[in-house]
Amino acid sequence: MHPLRQFIYCPSCGSKSFEIRNEKAKQCTVCGFAYYFNPSASVACFLKDTKGDLLVVRRAKDPAKGTLDLPGGFADMNESAEESVRREIKEETGLIVTDCRYLFSIPNIYPYSGFEVHTLDLFFECYVDNFNHAKAEDDAAEIIRLSLAELNPDIFGLQSIKKAVKRYQAE
Repeated sequence: MHPLRQFIYCPSCGSKSFEIRNEKAKQCTVCGFAYYFNPSASVACFLKDTKGDLLVVRRAKDPAKGTLDLPGGFADMNESAEESVRREIKEETGLIVTDCRYLFSIPNIYPYSGFEVHTLDLFFECYVDNFNHAKAEDDAAEIIRLSLAELNPDIFGLQSIKKAVKRYQAE
């Protein structure tokens, strides 16, 4: 089901005359307000230490609770993608990013509470000095260290992360 179908009332005037304008928008026939449904920004990080090992997390919450994931999450309002990366890494692992570079993006649909959130997942390669003080916090249930040789798309739970790992390995 397209996410716009869940929006019944015009957010501007409250009218129930909120109709599909095209595949990306609904428009109110009473006040003329048009709402465009755009993807949310999300970040995920290939987090490496100075030895080149990776840190991944086990998801503490659904979707895909209990599976492996890259540290990351949704960008907050008024926050750059790089700021999101640094905040999410700190929230989930307690670590401070020393360097960060953008890699690529993948469009995604993230299931959340019965709602399909269309996202644009932005992938980064980030560095920290070491993983010695990493601890699972926030959305992370466990911290896991992997060598690059152990990195396998099949051990991750979310489809966009599997795709990103394949692409990261290819590049």
